[in-house]
Amino acid sequence: MSLTLTADERAFADDIRAYVRDNLDPSTAAAIGRGEHLSKEGRVAWEQALARKGWLAYTWSAEDGGPGWSPRQQFIFEQVCAEMNASPITPFGVKMVGPVLVKYGSDEQKRRHLPGILNSTVWWCQGYSEPGAGSDLAALSTRADRDGDHYVVNGQKIWTSTAHWADWIFALVRTSREEKRQDGISFLLIDMRTPGIEVRPIIAMDGHHGFNEVFFTDVRVPVANRIGDEGKGWTYAKYLLSHERLEVVGLNQIKQELQRLRRVALSGYEGGAPAWRNPDFRRRIVDLEVRARALEAGVLAALDEMMRGGSPGPAVSMLKIRGTELNQDLAELTMDAIGVHALPYSFSGIGSPVRRIVPTPSHAETISAAYMYRRAWTILGGSTEVQKNIMSKAVLELGR
Repeated sequence: MSLTLTADERAFADDIRAYVRDNLDPSTAAAIGRGEHLSKEGRVAWEQALARKGWLAYTWSAEDGGPGWSPRQQFIFEQVCAEMNASPITPFGVKMVGPVLVKYGSDEQKRRHLPGILNSTVWWCQGYSEPGAGSDLAALSTRADRDGDHYVVNGQKIWTSTAHWADWIFALVRTSREEKRQDGISFLLIDMRTPGIEVRPIIAMDGHHGFNEVFFTDVRVPVANRIGDEGKGWTYAKYLLSHERLEVVGLNQIKQELQRLRRVALSGYEGGAPAWRNPDFRRRIVDLEVRARALEAGVLAALDEMMRGGSPGPAVSMLKIRGTELNQDLAELTMDAIGVHALPYSFSGIGSPVRRIVPTPSHAETISAAYMYRRAWTILGGSTEVQKNIMSKAVLELGR
């Protein structure tokens, strides 16, 4: 942990560390340390352990059901959990739709949905991207036509993470055609058990099933499930995206992967010396650690701004770029550290088919898979090119 802690903060970190040690399943921590994907049951077990302590929605204020921690306390919590290989919190409930409900939801919507989010008994997924609307989200075409007290939804969403596990989906839909595309978008909460919804798996190149396509065919959604006003969904989406972009910075995973890289670099491989003995390799690790420290400072500043009621604005785009590129560079250096064991593409640790060329040590089994999967990080959550456009317009005032 790079943050210099006060005596009170050290005591706070010790309390968190003790709770994680007593409540995190050791097999879960070991799986995370090996870079494996957890089952839904494994994730829920840890999230419900945090919920019992009131820590699941750790970024929320006390009046909204969270612990009311400061940005520094939130940061300390994240770092302790990462250091102890706790499972990352699934973001779609507590970090995405939850804050939208708190800020824009009706009293009835809050009563209905917030308890399940706070207790990890109801799982959500995000219905934003479409085949023709990814980073250009305003191009979405999924329609919701008004029919009395319901909308009739038709269209398709894609790259929908954990849709095969989700109970509900929050979706952006087009409720009218306006000259400005953003003005015709609404924000709907949709029960995934509603007739007309079909979920099809997308298997990633690492063999993992995390993404899905979601098809809507004449799906009837109560108008009461709309957040806020019709046609104002873009406003709520932008609020949510400010939270998502900070989430996909991936700081916690970066800390875990740095630990893993050190272990791999010290272990060596059959017929070769540990990579740590190579001075150039050590220099590359130091470079990654310096970049991780700088990223931490930026995330802390963004959290502080959000807690004061402001918005980090284009700084979130910069953090997203730096975080996702750093994550990819970490994966690449870890591949270099295992040498010939980068070849087998042995994915048995994440439940995928095994295709081994040479015997593979256990610590190397998921590294090739992780390297492949992380090629997507500079695309998901808004591509690097789009983030640079956002910064050029907002900071440099180009293209106006």
